[in-house]
Amino acid sequence: MKKFSCFTTAILLTAHLANAQGGNPKDTEVWTPVPKIIAAPVNTQVAPHDAIILFNGKNLNDWVTVKDKSAAKWTVIDNMFTVKKGTGNIQTKRSFTNYQLHIEWKIPVNITGDGQARGNSGLFLASTGTGDGGYELQVLDSYNNVTYSNGQAGSIYKQFIPLVNASRKPGEWQTYDVVWTAPVFNDDGSVKSPARVTVLHNGVLIQNNIELKGETAYIGAPVYKKHGPTPIKLQDHGDPSLAISFRNIWVREL
Repeated sequence: MKKFSCFTTAILLTAHLANAQGGNPKDTEVWTPVPKIIAAPVNTQVAPHDAIILFNGKNLNDWVTVKDKSAAKWTVIDNMFTVKKGTGNIQTKRSFTNYQLHIEWKIPVNITGDGQARGNSGLFLASTGTGDGGYELQVLDSYNNVTYSNGQAGSIYKQFIPLVNASRKPGEWQTYDVVWTAPVFNDDGSVKSPARVTVLHNGVLIQNNIELKGETAYIGAPVYKKHGPTPIKLQDHGDPSLAISFRNIWVREL
């Protein structure tokens, strides 16, 4: 049986998706400017007293599989949970509008692959639909890993490049602290006020109250579709590299 490298697999997968969606994803890849690399401080946070705990270190009772709303099937061990590839995206049982979110994630120390095929996942700040619908904050190994700038860790995928690259090396825990303001729609579905987001990566500001152009689009321009309160979603990207882990997730409704 013919064997393919992780890099070759990623190229084949990209080509397949492009053909299936009738376009070329490279048309919306931006490679410059490349964010400046900085050293990030240690940033461990304890949940505030008014926070809703979305992962308690023991189970995924507050999460469901996006596709069919069955129990989340990702692996829970040692106060963290890890993507179980092939089981699908998971999202919170609760829906939210505006919030402050804290989440910690870790790339495996022995990660392989490169580019978008190196520890790829996504934090969807508002989940719409059963697939990858919503607004994605990219999760990826961007420590000495080159990819298009609006697709690296900390990017609002295919929309906004992070101000800096604050990534830690694989095997070290990283944090996202997010302030999310949901879009508001008129009765006819037009946008009354767009979504806005501020993101700190490992305690460093990387997205500063930016105004989103619409939901994440892998191919083409982002657009808005009317929605109300939504769950928060984590992506099972299914790339050939090892799976990402998460822990210490809490949210404060604003």
